Amino acid sequence: MIFNPTKLKGAYLIELEKREDERGFFARSWCQREFEAHGLNPRLVQCNISFNKKKGTLRGMHYQAPPYQEAKLIRCTAGAIYDVIIDLRQNSETYKEWIAVELTAENRKMLYVPEGFAHGFQTLMDNTEVFYQMSEFYIPPYSRGIRWNDPQFKIIWPEAEERVISLKDQTYPDFEGIR
Repeated sequence: MIFNPTKLKGAYLIELEKREDERGFFARSWCQREFEAHGLNPRLVQCNISFNKKKGTLRGMHYQAPPYQEAKLIRCTAGAIYDVIIDLRQNSETYKEWIAVELTAENRKMLYVPEGFAHGFQTLMDNTEVFYQMSEFYIPPYSRGIRWNDPQFKIIWPEAEERVISLKDQTYPDFEGIR
């Protein structure tokens, strides 16, 4: 695996290191030792799949409050997403900054999201599937969110003829800090 740091400390765009031959390729997409060597949380307790029928489906921005903050490893296994993370660590030099990356089934890139970040995405194609590996169990009372268009963050989302967003994701209040 090739670990490419982003401008947000602790967040990495990870590329597969392919070994190719006439059959295709082989690549490692997870290795506890490699994650530990880069100072990343290697704990995996849960995997989730998000299937999205329509292009323009927007999910996020989600996180879990302390003490159940979670690291995530995100990969798009079908279709394509515009994946966004926000640094919510109050003591971070990039507090409230965000980045976006395009994850596709074709590019096979993964995004490592450290604890203390919000995460969301918008689908760029119909029938898009996203695979998450999580470092913490989902604990509903600690589940939180930030509205996708909260003016504090000024996230630039791709244009969409129609956005499909849950009522819950549309109605989060303005961000006032981790609570």
